[in-house]
Amino acid sequence: MLYTYNKLIRDKNVKIMEDNGCKVTYEILDDKRYGEELDKKLKEEVKEYLADYSIEEMADIMEVIYAILEYRGTSIEEVEQVRIKKRNRKGAFKNKIFLKDVEED
Repeated sequence: MLYTYNKLIRDKNVKIMEDNGCKVTYEILDDKRYGEELDKKLKEEVKEYLADYSIEEMADIMEVIYAILEYRGTSIEEVEQVRIKKRNRKGAFKNKIFLKDVEED
């Protein structure tokens, strides 16, 4: 049976499938397409996480985030610095505040 995926996969998945006797067709993406597929992969993994809130899916989200950071030339340390600066300025989400309305003059 032929299954069509057309999506970015983890590096070792091709070998795993071949070792299981599957015939696998794939391509190596250029940088532009890789960036586009990383963005799609992030959406896919978030959707999967929201379906069951599993730690496995959270780990997949993190792996994609690390790949995006590397692709964009940003380090996790840079992101963490920005996160802390924002947290210090605006706070976190611990107080469970749900904004309903703001009226401006």
